[in-house]
Amino acid sequence: MTTLISHPDHSLYSNAFGFLRQPLNFDPLASNADVIITGLPFDLATTGRSGSRMGPGAIRQSSINLAWEHPRWPWHFSLTKHLNIQDAGDLIFDCGDAEQFCQRLQTYAEDLLKTGKTMLCLGGDHFVTLPLLRAHFQTHGKMALIHFDAHTDTYSQGGKFDHGTMFYHAPKEGLIDTDHSIQIGIRTDYARKNYPFEVIDAGLANDLPAQEIAARIINRVSDLPIYLTFDIDCLDPAFAPGTGTPVCGGLTTDKILKILRELKDLNIVGMDVVEVAPAYDHAELTSLAAATVATELLHLLAWKKQQR
Repeated sequence: MTTLISHPDHSLYSNAFGFLRQPLNFDPLASNADVIITGLPFDLATTGRSGSRMGPGAIRQSSINLAWEHPRWPWHFSLTKHLNIQDAGDLIFDCGDAEQFCQRLQTYAEDLLKTGKTMLCLGGDHFVTLPLLRAHFQTHGKMALIHFDAHTDTYSQGGKFDHGTMFYHAPKEGLIDTDHSIQIGIRTDYARKNYPFEVIDAGLANDLPAQEIAARIINRVSDLPIYLTFDIDCLDPAFAPGTGTPVCGGLTTDKILKILRELKDLNIVGMDVVEVAPAYDHAELTSLAAATVATELLHLLAWKKQQR
């Protein structure tokens, strides 16, 4: 009798559900995973083009292009042999209820982190980072922030739910230590008096070697626990057109990947990749870039686990 189901490694597009084809587990609290992937289909805080609620699905779909390579170049180990990764699917909330989403995400993350797991979240607009920071603070205390973005997201104006205000509120709530936090790729105005973050703006980042950028990041964050947030619009629109607020003059995917690989010894306790809006994408460029960044972040965790 001929079977209609083949081994998942033998067919690129068949039965591709979890990120990197990793197992789906809708009861992550009871799992033995090291890392839980969670999709956050939320874009109610968007101020530009909406559509990033569709980002998690697009990133997962693109990740199948990366799942076959063991080990993945230039790493010299198989990711899933060193890291137990499970995909918990998407956070469920009532469509249109931003308050409920915020509370549910914070509670969900707090419960997961108490079990010793690490979270990698797929956005969704960038506001999702604020409830995630609140949850991580409960476990890890005040953190350093590594923030890749075109925008500072430190604006004081805006409503309660606004994807441009998270890093104005987070320091005021005591969640992050701005003296040990850094923003990379910024190309909107940050030249304000007493601006609290160190900034490697896009112009400078495009001129500096990746190793020098990484050295500045490492020096800045010190030995604090680190939350790393990656807004896909840190990349130039040539590499990531599918986002709500694109800004020309950004970084290349090559430069970003080289920077990330240099951060492998840092104490990264939480991560997200946000602002993929597939309706504005072309040929899955943006979702593939986001999936690749997320995969590199998982390799950082796997490397660190090996060293322990």
